Amino acid sequence: MTPSIRASSIKPSPTLSLDSKAKALKAGGVDVVNFGAGEPDFDTPDNIKEAAIKAINDGFTKYTPVGGTDELKTSVIEKFKQDNNLEYEKNEIIVSCGAKHSLYNIAGALFNPGDEIIIPAPYWVSYPDQALLHDAVPVIAETDESNSFRITPQTLESCLSDKTKALILNSPSNPTGLAYDQNSLEEIAELAIKHDFYIISDEIYEKIVYDGFRHSSIASLGKDIKERTIVVNGLSKSHAMTGWRIGFAAGPKEIVGAMTKIQSQSTSNPTSIAQKAAVEALTGTQDFIPLMVSEFDKRRLYIIERLNKIEGITCSKPLGAFYVFPNISSFFGKKFKGKPLTSSFDLSSYLLDEAQVAAVPGGAFGDDKYIRLSYATSMAVIQKGLDRIESALAELQQ
Repeated sequence: MTPSIRASSIKPSPTLSLDSKAKALKAGGVDVVNFGAGEPDFDTPDNIKEAAIKAINDGFTKYTPVGGTDELKTSVIEKFKQDNNLEYEKNEIIVSCGAKHSLYNIAGALFNPGDEIIIPAPYWVSYPDQALLHDAVPVIAETDESNSFRITPQTLESCLSDKTKALILNSPSNPTGLAYDQNSLEEIAELAIKHDFYIISDEIYEKIVYDGFRHSSIASLGKDIKERTIVVNGLSKSHAMTGWRIGFAAGPKEIVGAMTKIQSQSTSNPTSIAQKAAVEALTGTQDFIPLMVSEFDKRRLYIIERLNKIEGITCSKPLGAFYVFPNISSFFGKKFKGKPLTSSFDLSSYLLDEAQVAAVPGGAFGDDKYIRLSYATSMAVIQKGLDRIESALAELQQ
């Protein structure tokens, strides 16, 4: 028996695979410093957990409407209004089992075989494979660190064709931490309207920003671009709720309706208990978020300073999320025990095998010159991990 051509065309998520390998080593007694995790190390706030416990005790454990309860949709609508100056109706909202599920539903509802989907690189690892799973064609748009990894109007125009269906925009970004300011978004919106393609705007890290940066949603820039935009967000990162699996999307009712039909034949509704917790997350106190972001900021500044002091590494300062994306290409060609390291995959394997440090190779994100390190872990762990990285890199030979 062989799997389908569609299944064979994609690969497992390298971030989850690496995280699993690191956790397996740790379970076997190896002292692994794991920089691979894409989730906050903070616990879900107590008020949210208490709302879930109450839901269980109240017997709120049955099926709900496929696209989410009216109560949660109302909370999501209010969130978009308050945070993003966006107005939506309930038939323009869908709640899914995490933002990744929202994105997958969008691909199923929007992509046809042969459609071209523009994906700026570096990109989150699942974007190209979700396109491939729906027989669409990922068109990778190279970006440059000198422009903070933002796609320029010139690069975007060079990628357009009569088959272009959508651009996936991730701001703030995983893996680079880049964030698009309003001027950059306006330039992209102008091209989307002119050439009539959709924007899939992944804004899952919108609450985790630094240095006074203010997040803007491209959908808020006017009626014409809103009609061409599907906004994706969720609670995993902002409220430390990765395991609760609640994401949501907003967009044209025809697309959201199609997403809901797809969801009805795959997962049905998100977990009822998690939906009650999500209502509390959106409507209850938000005091937890700035406290978490402040701690992330301390780690961000420390890890950037330490990385830039390591000979051969350069690292730009991210504006959002909780990742750094250091350039490690100067180590390509260097050897360990006579074996040359020629890629980010080689370097990441070397760090895990020899230094017990888990880092994600940049090649998995579409740029092999880098590795991704998550600072969603304690300062003590970050310090230990950077000490190990520095020592391990110093052992490499020309």
